[in-house]
Amino acid sequence: MTVDGPRLIEVNTNPGGLLLNAVLHDAVRSCAPAAWTTWTTAAQARSATVAAWLDDARQQSGRAPSRIAIVDSAPREQFLYPEFELYAGAFREHGVDCVIRAPEELKFGLDGLADAHGRIDTVYNRLTDFALENASLTDLRQAYLAGEVALTPHPRAHALFADKRNLAVLGDPGLLGGFGVDAGSTALLAQVIPPTVEVVLENRDALWAARNGYFFKPAAGFGSRGSYRGDKLTRRTWESMASTTYIAQAFAPPSMRIVHGGQALKADVRCFASEAGVLLFAARLYQGQTTNMRTPGGGFAAVLTTPLIGE
Repeated sequence: MTVDGPRLIEVNTNPGGLLLNAVLHDAVRSCAPAAWTTWTTAAQARSATVAAWLDDARQQSGRAPSRIAIVDSAPREQFLYPEFELYAGAFREHGVDCVIRAPEELKFGLDGLADAHGRIDTVYNRLTDFALENASLTDLRQAYLAGEVALTPHPRAHALFADKRNLAVLGDPGLLGGFGVDAGSTALLAQVIPPTVEVVLENRDALWAARNGYFFKPAAGFGSRGSYRGDKLTRRTWESMASTTYIAQAFAPPSMRIVHGGQALKADVRCFASEAGVLLFAARLYQGQTTNMRTPGGGFAAVLTTPLIGE
């Protein structure tokens, strides 16, 4: 949220924290001033999320899921493992068996994808290998390509929505106009998406010279890993970035919040959404170049709203 309005800085296909923030929202509701409220309730967000997730699985396979696996590398060691348990419980409440598995525990054979206890027809993918390229994901990749498992999110979804090079396209009015996108949508996207370009050999020198005005992110990055503010970037790091596909995005200054003891923290807002619309708003508070969960007093925070006053 900038002084000139909101800025869309990235799109993710597997953002963590939705159900954790739903729990947080209900806790905040109990002590928020009457003039402020949360945008939804935990029960509503949880129900809408599971419904959207199961609908996506049905669209892929043509049938309702019967057994879901939440899959991540060493899942019990993941920072957001508690959320895996929240999802598993939510799926079971909707009558769908759910287990939490590492990819090595899944095998693909004549009967489809299975773990040691039976067949799995649907996978909630929390992996960050978005193209399923690692050797440990061979069975999952084969099952997906064979159409034997509904996978959410899947590699095509990441390519269509979350590859950061897409922002260079979405924020280009001339390009969108050529695609036949209506003028209102084109103007809105150009307003809210900071100017973004892919870093290529031909523009590297110019971007280095103007680096103070940019934020650099790997096109297939996640969790702010490998991302740098231009004014903090060293020449050595810049040279090492040449082997990875990067985008350069005009720097959008984060908003600031004052928390306990007068401490100032940077803030951004995550909008969890599906085809059905917005499911939940949540914020992340942090210090440093990029968002993180290590700042004392930082991390996830509830987003409160108030009725529009006047015009």
